[in-house]
Amino acid sequence: MTFIRSISGFRGTIGGPEGDNLTPPDIVRSTQGYGLWVLREFQPNPDQPRPAIVVGRDARPSGDMVQRLVTGTLMGLGIDVLDLGLSTTPTVEMAVVGEGAQGGIILTASHNPVQWNALKLLDAQGHFISAEAGAEVIRLSEVPTEFAPVESLGTVEERGGWIDAHIQAILDLDLVDREAVAQAGFKVAVDAVHSTGGIAVPALLRALGVDDVIELYCEPHGRFPHNPEPRPEHLTTLSGAVVEHECHLGITVDPDVDRLAFVCEDGTMFGEEFTLVAVADHVLTHTPGPVVSNLSSTRALRDVAERHGQQHTASAVGEVNVVAAMNEVDAILGGEGNGGVIYPTLHAGRDALVGIALFLTQLAHAKTTVSALRATYPDYQMVKAKIDLDPAWDPDALLDAFARRHADLSPLTVDGVKLDLPKGWVHLRKSNTEPIVRVYAEANTEQDALALVETYRNDLLAGA
Repeated sequence: MTFIRSISGFRGTIGGPEGDNLTPPDIVRSTQGYGLWVLREFQPNPDQPRPAIVVGRDARPSGDMVQRLVTGTLMGLGIDVLDLGLSTTPTVEMAVVGEGAQGGIILTASHNPVQWNALKLLDAQGHFISAEAGAEVIRLSEVPTEFAPVESLGTVEERGGWIDAHIQAILDLDLVDREAVAQAGFKVAVDAVHSTGGIAVPALLRALGVDDVIELYCEPHGRFPHNPEPRPEHLTTLSGAVVEHECHLGITVDPDVDRLAFVCEDGTMFGEEFTLVAVADHVLTHTPGPVVSNLSSTRALRDVAERHGQQHTASAVGEVNVVAAMNEVDAILGGEGNGGVIYPTLHAGRDALVGIALFLTQLAHAKTTVSALRATYPDYQMVKAKIDLDPAWDPDALLDAFARRHADLSPLTVDGVKLDLPKGWVHLRKSNTEPIVRVYAEANTEQDALALVETYRNDLLAGA
């Protein structure tokens, strides 16, 4: 059983003793810390005497319990709650801005198994809170708190139309061509892992004029039919359905709909790393500008950017870091290689729904198959591994020494150490929750990528 407090929020497994798991007292204290931070930042005015926070959740079975505790705690602090109910992470992010709220809480453990849940915390711009704010929220979750008197308790208002509003905002984008998508006559299979993608993705497809939708696991009851992370080994049923029903493609999202992966018409994987690459190709064809991905994402995005004569910037891992880098270079697109697409023309957060619409527009314009589109991009192979460390070792010291040994390669050290090599790259970064160093390597073949992992794993440990 696990309870993890970090600058990005609070997450853990449901049940068990408090303090070691995400139990009701832990949920209340976590919400209290965030609510106190919002209250401190809020400036009352005649039109809004107290702050409002948007709350939405994915479909996992613990969500209703967690949401009731979160809502009650916020009300007890004198904060109004705008309740989206079953929703998606990007929808909540958009609703914070659209409602003029002072923050948002997304109740989701993303791709983690069903026994997990979490509180993801947003600021008034609908962005994940900063590291500094996160540290302060943790501190405030531990202090004695004075709650609101009865005449100052917060209220709850249901806001049930935000998924529809989100979809309409996508349809209104210049780079989404509903007419072309509708005329293409796509047949699409969707695996929504029984979470809120089962509400949003079929609705988006039909709004785009895709009437032939094969729905797999789209009932949003939260009992995941398989590991919900959109990895190839978890998508065998979707792959089989695409072939069996002669679909043009398959679409899968994670439980909170901020990660996106495609299956080709022949049942092969398009590759989660290449979701962002394909969307970037479409966006850059029509609107030049810089693009951003994190250090652990495929080099193919840089290749596509250079093909269009545009700049690629690499950021530290994590959505908040990608968004910060996007703001610095005024990027037109960004994201992460886990299928996260950030299109700031809509909003600055990972959004599988806008990724679907942009991808289908690209496919409709290209008048080709998904596998043929994939063949237009580099065929890099990525390997991910981890290095177990002795608890007595200092991972920062190991990585610093590693970077010094490879100073001739001009290592990137914004997040661990990344080495760009003639025939690939390797990235080593420490875990913030385990005594391990994660290793990512990419090369032209899987064998070459595995060799990079082994070479630089041994190199790191040689400095221990």
